[in-house]
Amino acid sequence: MKELIGIKLGMTRIFSSDGEAIPVSVIEAGPCVIVAKRTPEKHGYRAIQVGFGTKRNSLYNKPELGHFKKSAVEPKRHLKEIDYDGELEVGAELKVDIFKKGEKVDITGISKGLGFQGVMRRHNFGGGSSTHGQSDRQRSPGSIGSSSYPSRTYPGQRMAGKMGKDRITVLNLEVAQVLSEQNLLLVRGAIPGKKGTLIKIRKTNRKR
Repeated sequence: MKELIGIKLGMTRIFSSDGEAIPVSVIEAGPCVIVAKRTPEKHGYRAIQVGFGTKRNSLYNKPELGHFKKSAVEPKRHLKEIDYDGELEVGAELKVDIFKKGEKVDITGISKGLGFQGVMRRHNFGGGSSTHGQSDRQRSPGSIGSSSYPSRTYPGQRMAGKMGKDRITVLNLEVAQVLSEQNLLLVRGAIPGKKGTLIKIRKTNRKR
């Protein structure tokens, strides 16, 4: 399984050989440094912990600095565990060139937070009628539990509330271009989150 973490930089477009405009998401993917390894003998599963990005040294606490010092790795802003079955040692780098043009990838990230929203935007309700004497119910949800039956609101009732900021995985996106020198990955289509969102890219294990 090939995995990498990166940052969403935004969207742009590229052109195919026949002039077709292709919308792509631009991802700064890696280089990710291996900070620690998880083994079945010690931890019960196999994985590697990778670090990505930097921040000011004053923003790291002592446990974080100690963790990086133990691995002899420069402190990193983001730490994440990913699946990897290869024989890589602590300190090795994973770069964007582990992906190839035309490969299919799954991308996981946190979607944009949209705050408190009503039922029309959150659940695509149709709203109330504007006639028959109603003057202030155009965007209301309607009845959420009649007085006779069921006389209560069921769990999971679709109502107004927080929208967005959910963990989303988009499957089977195509790698449109790999720019190894700039550590950039161009993926066809949209991916979750706003600019600067931390995302995980993995080679898909779904059938096409």
